[in-house]
Amino acid sequence: MKRYRKSKGIRLTIRTLRAGWHDKDEVLLHAAFQLLADFVEQESPHKHIDWNQDAVHRRVWKEIRDLYRWWMKKRPSRRTPLDDKKIARPPLRFEKVAGTKFLRLATPDKRKYAAYYRALRQHARLEQKWHSEDQRNLHRLVIIRQFLWT
Repeated sequence: MKRYRKSKGIRLTIRTLRAGWHDKDEVLLHAAFQLLADFVEQESPHKHIDWNQDAVHRRVWKEIRDLYRWWMKKRPSRRTPLDDKKIARPPLRFEKVAGTKFLRLATPDKRKYAAYYRALRQHARLEQKWHSEDQRNLHRLVIIRQFLWT
């Protein structure tokens, strides 16, 4: 009977995620772009592949560089209005529910914290926009994945 050695396997360190729990959709996005970053940074494809050999390779090389720049520079520079430290945030307070032993979250004064609630609405719109942008760019990466080798 033939014996097979155990493979050491492949480890992927995702540098853009902090330790702790992350939903799988987020892990998938970060893992895919970590692979792209590793390809560009560690395999130096510009040294091993003639990206000018035809129109397809030129387009793909441009796409690789665009996606890499987006992931490394543009995406990390995203800012939300909630980052503004000057905006007063409502305190997290609880109140008793009459006739029970339970508590519920107290509703803060929306006028007093109007700037916070405006920032919260704007943040929600930005999150939708960013999710769409992430999805588009992940799709772009999947389309060119066959070129990610040296």
